[in-house]
Amino acid sequence: MKEKYLNSTISFITKYKDYSEDEIENMRYSLEGLYLTFTKLIVIFTLAIILGIFKEVIILLLLFNIIRFTGFGFHAKTSLECLITSTLLVIGLPYLILYLEPNKWIMFSLGLMSLIVLAVFAPADTVKRPLPNKKKRLYRKIGTIVIASTFIILSLIIKNNTISYLLITSLIIESIMVSPLIYKIFGQPYRNYLNYKKA
Repeated sequence: MKEKYLNSTISFITKYKDYSEDEIENMRYSLEGLYLTFTKLIVIFTLAIILGIFKEVIILLLLFNIIRFTGFGFHAKTSLECLITSTLLVIGLPYLILYLEPNKWIMFSLGLMSLIVLAVFAPADTVKRPLPNKKKRLYRKIGTIVIASTFIILSLIIKNNTISYLLITSLIIESIMVSPLIYKIFGQPYRNYLNYKKA
């Protein structure tokens, strides 16, 4: 299915203009990324609808992407790994927390622990996206700490328990994504900027 989609789309695009092999390869890579993201979201949204947490998952994804923007973090090598980790973290974790309904102080404690992890390990880069610039890493670390602290404060102020849970859940997920442990579990190198060499 994926190859059929890629081949037909590239065939349609290249029908009206000549592209180099490198351009076609880049095009294929981008289209594959779109395809995998789209199919992954279909699975996640379907599960969210079945479990009755569709709205909560949408809010969680929004909050997570805010903290992810500065904190970066782990990226799976394969679509299957990505689907499994995404499903466990974006569906399983919020469903568990919403089901258990822990009090705000437990969530506050989890938020503080996540903040500590983020302060130590964020931003976490990847092989494909190393962060060799020390100043930019510092800015991203500060940004991550500010965003995480804001989320924790909001979780205490906001009266809506669901939103409070989701604010902290987004921090828990991001703290997992920047920790060296998840890199080790999936056999990926950590702190890739140390091995970065300019071309």
